Amino acid sequence: MSEPLRLGIVGPVPPPNGGMAMQTRQLARLLAEEGVDVTLVATNASYKPAVVENIKGVRALFRLLPYIWQIWRLAGRVDVIHLMANSGWSWQLFAAPVIWIGWLRATPVIVNYRGGEAREYLQKSAARIIPTINRARRVVVPSGFLEEVFSEFGIAVKIIPNIIDLHTFRPNTLSGTERVCRDEGDYVAVITRNLEPIYGLDTAIRCVALVREAIPGIILKIAGSGPQLEQLQQLAAQLQVQDRVCFLGRLERSDVVALYQQADVMLNTALVDNMPNSVLEALACGLPVVSTNVGGVPFLVEHEKTALLVEPGDAEAMAESLIALHTDSTRSERLSKSGQELVQRFAWPEVKRQWLDLYREEAGIA
Repeated sequence: MSEPLRLGIVGPVPPPNGGMAMQTRQLARLLAEEGVDVTLVATNASYKPAVVENIKGVRALFRLLPYIWQIWRLAGRVDVIHLMANSGWSWQLFAAPVIWIGWLRATPVIVNYRGGEAREYLQKSAARIIPTINRARRVVVPSGFLEEVFSEFGIAVKIIPNIIDLHTFRPNTLSGTERVCRDEGDYVAVITRNLEPIYGLDTAIRCVALVREAIPGIILKIAGSGPQLEQLQQLAAQLQVQDRVCFLGRLERSDVVALYQQADVMLNTALVDNMPNSVLEALACGLPVVSTNVGGVPFLVEHEKTALLVEPGDAEAMAESLIALHTDSTRSERLSKSGQELVQRFAWPEVKRQWLDLYREEAGIA
């Protein structure tokens, strides 16, 4: 009997429950269940000693030096390394060292690049990034959008999509009075993004103000935390919809599922995006989605077929779409059904084969 594949996975892990962190943890767990010998190295490991976290400048060294030593040891004992990568300082501090160490130790590194700001980052830093990427064995991206971006810089990539846990994210089977956490007549829209400028959450609040007469029961529930909380609360008060907008803070995974299952529609107001897991998770839970048509979103869903798409920052268009779904149950149900069909492509049985074939190919294992 052949030895199991020895795989190193390098990436962030929860907390916080960001998209890349959730994908890292989920992939490591699922592959281990398939018999792969997985070693996970977290790029956001806790500081030791903990007091270092409050000392700027010094804390970077306390995290980076042990991390580099971990990667050096990892490269000496695994067949292949799966590297979760993103733009900016994350690339320089945590991705680039893995690629170079893997190259020095003759351990193949597969770069799994994510993030909607890839084009801007490559335009600014290509001269520094491309020589490093060329030392990786393969570059994998989760969307046709990123494939298009990397091709502009002469970098060949392979597409393997994100994984959606369809056992966890699924439609609510309860109906009528069995549903909880909502009043009769409510029409609940949800957002599960951090409270940061790139996610355009002010558009959603302006949308609520525009639809409150057409949809008297409109409630917007925002699950996430971030620096814009006070600013967004002030906007809701200014538009006199503070009683219609609920800031829930950061939720655990089970609470996010419950939030989707008790909602009527999901809004994605991002100004920059790649392949948002939140959209896929909402579709898996049977929610119709209204999203901005930025970045990789149009590669993921099709307007009027699997979602409704609007221009970024266009609160009026988003309001019109919301009203259309509220008044046309047939349209809403059609989008819900087609969305659930779409996400089957992102189920683990479909994605597993693609990753295992690639690992074995790069590791030279039959």
